[in-house]
Amino acid sequence: MKKAIWLSYDLGIGGDYDHLYEWLDNHNAIECGDSVAFFKMDFPSNATDKEIIEKLKKEIKQNINIEPKRSRIYCIRRDSDSLRGSFLFGSRKGNPWDGYGSKDTFDDVDG
Repeated sequence: MKKAIWLSYDLGIGGDYDHLYEWLDNHNAIECGDSVAFFKMDFPSNATDKEIIEKLKKEIKQNINIEPKRSRIYCIRRDSDSLRGSFLFGSRKGNPWDGYGSKDTFDDVDG
């Protein structure tokens, strides 16, 4: 059964982009903006979300040099009627847009 997969990737400066692009091309991925790709990948029809993640991680590790301190790959996939997202490699950073918006502030006032 084919599952829809979106990958957001940042391998850092000097990252193994050649092998990542080769892997994405072999999966007939399409570009979806800076560092985002979409493709469909075969999984058993009864595959759990955990099994899908493990297969993706295994394939990526076998084909792409992942630098643990620099590489970040985030996967978004459809799970039944909803979307799920998680990091395959790396983790979330602080938001670069923090402080740009206008947020309500409250003044402490003595009554």
